[in-house]
Amino acid sequence: MHTNVTPFDLQAWKEGNRHDYRAGWRGVSPEFGEIVLTCPMTRTTPESIVSEVRGGQLPTTSFESRGMHAEGLKLPTLNRSTLRVGDRMVYVDRNRFGATLEQRALTMRYAGDHYRLAALDKHGYVMTRQADDEDPGVTITVRESGRGKNRRLSVQVSGRAEGGDLALGLIFAGVDRSVLTRVGAVKAGLSRATHFWTESQY
Repeated sequence: MHTNVTPFDLQAWKEGNRHDYRAGWRGVSPEFGEIVLTCPMTRTTPESIVSEVRGGQLPTTSFESRGMHAEGLKLPTLNRSTLRVGDRMVYVDRNRFGATLEQRALTMRYAGDHYRLAALDKHGYVMTRQADDEDPGVTITVRESGRGKNRRLSVQVSGRAEGGDLALGLIFAGVDRSVLTRVGAVKAGLSRATHFWTESQY
């Protein structure tokens, strides 16, 4: 069911130790209930790192990076990743060589709808469900602020959203989105160039 969403905040939390560490964001949406974003989940294998949104009326949503590179990660990255909302796979694509924030945005397809996720800067992003003949679409803006225990995520929704929209919008707060920003894209480009140059020397 699509509904208007009152702006709300999620507060930072963390618990556990080196071998059972969990952290993330938690709070309450007046319309969708208590929400917990865990990023990362406790690891079950060194080659997998997962962030997860659950609670309230949201479908459980997970973002996983898998591979040898995952062992050194603090958060899942957009490389070699799998995104699921409930029991459905979300198809994700991006232009690694885009020159602008819009060109580097992620495009997604879920439950017949088309979504776009673009960085505002390293602290915020906006996700849009594109309008169609039956619905004018929705825009979800998420921004991090504060430091230490006072860190929070501010969530604002324009348009009528359903649980899957909100879950998709929130899960990316638990993902390394740096390659979507200008600075992150430059660093990623330099890393690729260095990698290709190194391989060419053998």
